[in-house]
Amino acid sequence: MIVTVTPNTCLDRTLVVPEFTINKTIRAGNWAIGMGGKAADASWILGEYGLPSIALGFKAGITGLQMEQMLQSRGVQTDFTEVDGETRLNTVIVMEDGSGQSTFSVSSLIVRPTHIHDLETRYESVLEQADCVVIGGTLPAGVSDELFFKLIARARKRQIPVIFDASGSALRKGLEAKPTLVKPNRDELEEFTGRRLNSLTDIHLAGKEIQAVYGCSVVVTLGGDGTLAVLPERDWLIPVLPVDVVSTAGAGDGMLAGMAAALSSGRPMEEGLRLGSAIAGAVCMQLATADCRKADIEALSSKVQLVPFA
Repeated sequence: MIVTVTPNTCLDRTLVVPEFTINKTIRAGNWAIGMGGKAADASWILGEYGLPSIALGFKAGITGLQMEQMLQSRGVQTDFTEVDGETRLNTVIVMEDGSGQSTFSVSSLIVRPTHIHDLETRYESVLEQADCVVIGGTLPAGVSDELFFKLIARARKRQIPVIFDASGSALRKGLEAKPTLVKPNRDELEEFTGRRLNSLTDIHLAGKEIQAVYGCSVVVTLGGDGTLAVLPERDWLIPVLPVDVVSTAGAGDGMLAGMAAALSSGRPMEEGLRLGSAIAGAVCMQLATADCRKADIEALSSKVQLVPFA
């Protein structure tokens, strides 16, 4: 069973607009509600693909209830810790002309020490049936980076593979617990290294440095430049798939789902890269964050290329 942990749960409301101008009413031409929060996104995607998972984390309020019900509608088991405040409702603005998109996010969960203890207790109980754990996203106010370290360390002590996706100090602290695989994007990797990464060679070197220090595989999602994977046996560049992009929100989380599917069944990481890349392409074809269709994933799978990178 795949276990996902999302401390800072959210939903994304996506609006497609012809322009964005201050002090003006802007009428959206289309809109959608999608899952948010990296690990929960992975559960949402896995549900569409037909693979079971258990989703944990903090939830609150009406938005939290809607988020949980959406996951359950795709067959995801849920065991969230109820906290104060409200699960986040992000707003994703997508330009009609395809020129780009932006996300507006605010922290609205209120987490107390008793809530953290409750989550840790629930997590410990589900580890007995876990084949792989996906942990990631941001942390709500009042929750320290130590939570990621504890969750990763407990799974690794049981020899359970862990996929980790975070940024900033949370990424640095979580890496200390030696996850199996870490999945930063280019910006997150630059923040971690403290330097500009202007080429694939620079990105590859940064990935090798993390691998050498923390002993984990590194999969870097690069938007239109594809994905660069630093694995134990070989490194790969996976070119982006030629799809009609509607929204890129949640595409990187498709890689989390694909890698989790492979690691949970003991298959090679290369299979996870192939599936994750196909999922990412399928996500880009839908407006809602992290949404995809199984038929699109299957159609794209044969088009994924893994190019050796040295």
